[in-house]
Amino acid sequence: MAKNSLFDKCVKCDFEKLFAKKGYAYFTKGEYNLNLIGVRANTGKTITNRFDDYLVVIYNNSRGVQRKIYTMTTDPGSYYMKNLANPKGAAILVPNQYRGAWKIGTHKNRYRALVQAKPVKVYRDLNKDESFDTYPETIDYGVFGINIHRADTNHVRTTVDKWSAGCQVLNNFENFTALMELCKKQADRYGNSFTYTLINEEDLNGFY
Repeated sequence: MAKNSLFDKCVKCDFEKLFAKKGYAYFTKGEYNLNLIGVRANTGKTITNRFDDYLVVIYNNSRGVQRKIYTMTTDPGSYYMKNLANPKGAAILVPNQYRGAWKIGTHKNRYRALVQAKPVKVYRDLNKDESFDTYPETIDYGVFGINIHRADTNHVRTTVDKWSAGCQVLNNFENFTALMELCKKQADRYGNSFTYTLINEEDLNGFY
C-alpha cells in the first residue's frame, strides 16, 4: 500500500478531533455506539467506477477502542451516471453528518441492510459525462432510498457498475456481514437509529 494512501489515512486519522472541528457528534459513551464514517476518495471528480472509498467504523467494546475499515463506494456506478434512475439526475450524497438518518431494514425487499429513514442531501448530475458534478444549486433534499448495502455475495467486486445508483455500497460480502453484526449490537443497546457521516479525503489533511 502506497505511503499516505487513503487507506493509510483512514488508519491514522484522529476522527474525534476532525469531527470536533466540523461540529459533528462523535460517539464515545457505551459499547457498540458506532461512528459510521464514509471517506470519499479524491478522484478529481472523475468517474472511476471502482470501490475506491472507505467506510470507517469506530466504537468501544470491552477490549477498548476498535476501528474497522471496509472498502466501499460512496458514488454511483458508471451505469447509473449514464442511465439515470431519476429524471432529476444521478444522486451523489452530499458530504455531511446525517443524524439518525438510517435504520436496519430491508434493501429492495431482499436482505437486511441500513436503509434511509430520514431526508438527506444529494447532488443531481444530469449530463451523463465522465465526471461527477457537485454544484450546490443542484442539491436535492429528501428520502431517495440512499441505503448502505452490499454488492455481490459470490465474490469481491472491483467495479461498481449497477451496484449503486447513489447508495453507499460495500464490495465485500464478509465485511458487510460483519458491519451488520455490529449494527445489530448497537440497535439492541440504543435503538434502531444510525448516524452516518460522509467526508472527503481532503478533510483528513492535518488529522493523521
